[in-house]
Amino acid sequence: MSHARVTHLTRRGLLAAGGALGLGAALAACGDDKGKDGGSGGSTGAGKSGPWSFKDDRGTTVKLDKVPANIVAFTGVGAALFDYGIQVKGVFGPTKTTAGKPDVQAGDMDISKVTVLGNTWGQFNIEKYASLAPDVLITTMFDGAGTLWYVPEESKGKISQLAPSVGISVYDRQLTQPLQRMWDLAESLGADMKAAKVADAKKRFEDAAARLRAAAKAKPDIKVMAGSASDQLFYVSGSNLSIDLEYFKSLGVNLVEPPESAKKQGGGWYESLSWENVDKYGADIIMMDDRSSAIQPADITKATWKKLPAVKAGQIIPRSPEPILSYDKCVPLLTNLAEALEKAKKVS
Repeated sequence: MSHARVTHLTRRGLLAAGGALGLGAALAACGDDKGKDGGSGGSTGAGKSGPWSFKDDRGTTVKLDKVPANIVAFTGVGAALFDYGIQVKGVFGPTKTTAGKPDVQAGDMDISKVTVLGNTWGQFNIEKYASLAPDVLITTMFDGAGTLWYVPEESKGKISQLAPSVGISVYDRQLTQPLQRMWDLAESLGADMKAAKVADAKKRFEDAAARLRAAAKAKPDIKVMAGSASDQLFYVSGSNLSIDLEYFKSLGVNLVEPPESAKKQGGGWYESLSWENVDKYGADIIMMDDRSSAIQPADITKATWKKLPAVKAGQIIPRSPEPILSYDKCVPLLTNLAEALEKAKKVS
């Protein structure tokens, strides 16, 4: 997550635990039955027929008489399921750009074939949602309290009454964990996880991880900074909490780490810097937030930015703070960073 979108959370009272507990209670009425689906926290593997259940990362088990057909999901989740052959009916979250093109978080989904319930933070059309006769709502969670990402706080009660929800945690763990959870979920929904395309993507991910580990080992002195740009501020993420950065660090990448005291305003995710202080940390490679909520590198006009050694050296690559959780979409995250490290010159 981090940067621009965490700001939304901090403005609204960063990840209100009380609200999350209230939502959990509402979901309990929809059939929470904990600890009875095999103990692994994964899917029952019910396939395409018969009853369905899935234990999510809140410990909530959703049970239905049949495998969900009318799935509504956060855009990035819908994109991940699409890669596994599961088509969702509706989405919420960044889906279309202002130019009407698919948002980066929509992946390969044909956005003309899904009902968009809301495209920006706080938008969620409950009437449209109800008209879809949803079987289940699926989204991610960026805190330990079970807060459902992009489900508006003010209308979550009404939303929870229409269908049970599944939450996949992307908080304070390495990328491989939520990737496996999305795999489990897709399998439970009837995806063919033995398909050549799926198996190939997982193999490519493993190969890319090995390449990144080798590149990091060969260039231990190259410092990598994760940044995000807004008009007034530049955000620097530390590796703690973010699934991609925690994983990169585990592979040996030398990440710029703002002190915890500096990340307090960002809920522990990031430090906010004025553009005058954008050179606070020395960096040889800068990974920049690729989401539509952030200003992209080509559009940054600040003189202080243009003076940074990594910018002058052209050592800027994209970063996906909200990765699409399919192996296919995560391969480029590793490959791009590995290639950047392999080519990088020490400039800081």
